[in-house]
Amino acid sequence: MRRQVPGKDLRWGLTRLTVVASGLLALLIGLIFGFMLWAINGMRDSADARKETRMGVVETERFEQLLANLETGQRGFVITKQDVFLQPWRAALRDFPTQSREFQAHATSPAQKRLAEKITRGIDSYIRTYSIPLVSAAQRGDPAASSLLTTAKGRLLADTLRDDFTLYMTTERELLDERTDTATANADRAVVAASAGLGASILLIVGFAVYQSRAIVRPARRAAAVAKQIADGDLGVRMETAGPAEIGALGASFNTMAESLQESRGRTEAARRRLRLLYNTSVSVGTTLDVEQTARELVQVVVPQFADFATVDLLTPVHGEAGEASQAGAGELQRMAVGGIREDHPFRPVGTRRTPPATTLYARSLRTRLGHIEADLRTSTSWRAGDPEYAERILDEGVHSLITAPMLSRGDTMGVLSFWRSRQDEPFDEEDVSLAEELAAKGAVAIDNARRYTRERSTALTLQRSLLPQRLPEQAAVEVASRYLPTGELGGVGGDWFDVIPLSGTRVALVVGDVVGHGLHAAAAMGRLRTAVRTLADVDLPPDELLTHLDDLVIRLADGEQYSAELHDPAAVADLGATCLYAVYDPVSRRCTLATAGHPLPVVITPDGAVAPVTGHIGPPLGIGGLPFETTELELEPSSVLALYTDGLIESREHDIDRGIAELCRALARPAATLEEACDIVTGALLPERPADDVALLLARTRALSPDQVATWDIPADPAEVERARRLVVEQLDAWGLAEAAFITELVASELVTNAVRHGAPPIRLRIIRDRTLICEVSDGSSTAPHLRRARETDEGGRGLLLVAGLTQSWGTRQTTTGKTIWCEQPLPDY
Repeated sequence: MRRQVPGKDLRWGLTRLTVVASGLLALLIGLIFGFMLWAINGMRDSADARKETRMGVVETERFEQLLANLETGQRGFVITKQDVFLQPWRAALRDFPTQSREFQAHATSPAQKRLAEKITRGIDSYIRTYSIPLVSAAQRGDPAASSLLTTAKGRLLADTLRDDFTLYMTTERELLDERTDTATANADRAVVAASAGLGASILLIVGFAVYQSRAIVRPARRAAAVAKQIADGDLGVRMETAGPAEIGALGASFNTMAESLQESRGRTEAARRRLRLLYNTSVSVGTTLDVEQTARELVQVVVPQFADFATVDLLTPVHGEAGEASQAGAGELQRMAVGGIREDHPFRPVGTRRTPPATTLYARSLRTRLGHIEADLRTSTSWRAGDPEYAERILDEGVHSLITAPMLSRGDTMGVLSFWRSRQDEPFDEEDVSLAEELAAKGAVAIDNARRYTRERSTALTLQRSLLPQRLPEQAAVEVASRYLPTGELGGVGGDWFDVIPLSGTRVALVVGDVVGHGLHAAAAMGRLRTAVRTLADVDLPPDELLTHLDDLVIRLADGEQYSAELHDPAAVADLGATCLYAVYDPVSRRCTLATAGHPLPVVITPDGAVAPVTGHIGPPLGIGGLPFETTELELEPSSVLALYTDGLIESREHDIDRGIAELCRALARPAATLEEACDIVTGALLPERPADDVALLLARTRALSPDQVATWDIPADPAEVERARRLVVEQLDAWGLAEAAFITELVASELVTNAVRHGAPPIRLRIIRDRTLICEVSDGSSTAPHLRRARETDEGGRGLLLVAGLTQSWGTRQTTTGKTIWCEQPLPDY
């Protein structure tokens, strides 16, 4: 390609070339057509004369037709007296001045002009002296208008004018023939001259076209092809700049445009890659609320699109609040993630901790909260101080450029995101620093969310587990095993709970419940309800009455929370809607009495392996109020298993509750050596790896006291029977080999029977039970419950219950369907 010196382009332009070529062509054509001019001029004159003659003939015919219209119109009107015949007559009168001038103007010779003037005067005279008076007379009704004399006069005048027209037309036609012959001769001469000129012109035009094709068309086509390639995206194409100056300038312009577009495409593609990388970071980082996994996702999304290696270092503690060290730009960094284009990376492994020196890029990014770049690691020494052990290994792997960007979220500095390049030859530049800061900011938000969620979930889970039974109490009624599994979803732990509460008379209460919602408020509400259930259980209320009191408590708590929300923060109010199942099992009668407030009924596994859900009435959830709770009674064989659970175990997005209960029954039917193994089988069969809701499961295998562990006597309501009651107790204790406990038990039984005889009502029943403790119970038909009081020195009575409380381990009273029962427990000598 020929190089051009700016301002000294010696090539001719298209304008100059076109002017010169056009001048030569014009000169040659002028010489050729000069010969043609004389012939063409004669032919043109002949043609003009012929045309003029032809126009004279036409005007003569039109003027003669005007005469005919005058004659026809006036004759028709005179004969018919109808105005319709006057229309052509009036039109002729109107057109006469114009047509007379046109007629005289086309006269081609003096003789014709004189004859044309004569004809014009004759028609004018005909109109004034004959036609108009005739029509006027006919309009007046003058009979002379239609007389033969008048008619003959008009015909004579018209015939004279027609003879003049005939003479005029004959002369015009003869002149037309003569001029036609002259025009034909001139045309023949022009054809000869034109043929010669046409041949020469064709040769000249062909030559000029060839020149244009080579000098203009071909370069223009090349320019169009180059433009199409550029439009199709081939920005590497270039155009030759040879040829005329304009074509060369066009080629240079196309080349410049291609280079500019190629550069713009590079910038656009770089911007698109940045946006795509930021978008991928937004959608790919933070898919789980796990700090370590989020850090790994951040590394995976930036490699290899932006960097060949990436590391994430967070300030310790990783899961804690940002402390003073992070605010000041110092502190210990813990590596959370590292990754790159190769598995065998030369960087510190995950989990290592170190405090970077103040001169390193890590410390500078933490201190200034800005990204920093080290374009050439081989010539820099400051970054090596931060990792001298691994610096040489990093350089040996070809790593040559580094950017450190602080991870900032909600005003806290959480760590540093580092980008390393080795395979990519281009070092990082300042534009890359801004992208690195954006990537670090997006990653920091995701990690901060994970950190906060982990902390809140850990707090809620700790609270939840602290409110659940840490160790199930020892009791003789049932063997129990339990599981509590918090949700794996983002909502946090929920309000599921269970409890095992020993009751009087070797009985036991089994409780399972669920508070609506998740998080700290649900866990706190669960703790309040569990405490309330334990408090009401100490009163030894029947299941239906206990749920009624619990329902009233939930309503009062909800009203109090609503009032608190109006004064403070509504977001802090937990939804106190809850469900609860309360069951009481008596190992003496082997009967289980239960009531439920919106909670699923348990499942029973008989000793022979049969599994069936319990059927019964399910009351409304707690907090509704106004609706009764009903009890369901079961008689359970020894070694039966009662399975209590929350809805998280059986509910799923994939199936309904009935199917979940069926799957629970199938899981419980599987053989298991222990209840703990049965719990594992159930949770493994019904729950996914990350449950969508909290799950509480309580399995209780029933026991039954043998008849020789229980002694019962009916005592008549007679004070004399107190002595008999003491004797029966002593005899039974001797039979059990518990003579050491006879003194205290005899005294306690005497006091309780005496109170029943004095203050109670028949029937009175005395019962002692030998289990882990020695239990003495006295039942009577009165529902009035005694209370413990301190007797004064002068009082003769009132010391019975005080004596019982002082001699026994515990005592209490419970209501029954027929009255009340007062009981007390004392440890056995062997225990």
